[in-house]
Amino acid sequence: MNELLDCRACPRLAGFLEDVRLENPGYHARPVVPFGVDDPRLLIVGLAPGMHGANRTGRPFTGDFAGILLYETLHKFGFASRPVSESASDGLELIDCRITNAVKCLPPANKPETAEIRQCNTYLKTELAVLKSGTAVLALGNVAHTAVLMALGLKAKNYPFGHNAAYVLPGDIRLYSSYHCSRYNTQTRRLTPEMFHAVFARIVNDLKE
Repeated sequence: MNELLDCRACPRLAGFLEDVRLENPGYHARPVVPFGVDDPRLLIVGLAPGMHGANRTGRPFTGDFAGILLYETLHKFGFASRPVSESASDGLELIDCRITNAVKCLPPANKPETAEIRQCNTYLKTELAVLKSGTAVLALGNVAHTAVLMALGLKAKNYPFGHNAAYVLPGDIRLYSSYHCSRYNTQTRRLTPEMFHAVFARIVNDLKE
């Protein structure tokens, strides 16, 4: 997916990233490519890079608050070599896991437009097409959940989003959903570590079948 780094298919996002690069010369400020193994047993789909997280470091969920609970949980359940993700060069490795986003570029106010989600969905469709039967896909938030279904050509009304919801999709792809591990959700206790861990416990248990 190296060609993704040069993608400018969404004019609003491309222009915004140009402004961000000018204001923050040391930031990655380009589309963020997926991170992890090529043949995962677990694919995690987030919303989009955060301004001072993946948009800064170039690695999904790295360097901002949203990644704290995610990487701690990945390590706890055996999907990451370390519990903290600090930078793209910190040596952390994912185990049987891959992390991507529904939208690969930082959107203004962290809110991608519907047309941008659809445009970027071609990349997600490619990622999902190569997954093996039985692979678990964890969508973090409703936007990611809907984007996964869109990429697979499925109707969202048949697979409603809900925290710790689980569906077996055509091709034996197993879709799980969780509230996003954002600062807002964790600080308001909409999502607690225990709730997040329960989702992963369910996934790990199902992967053993």
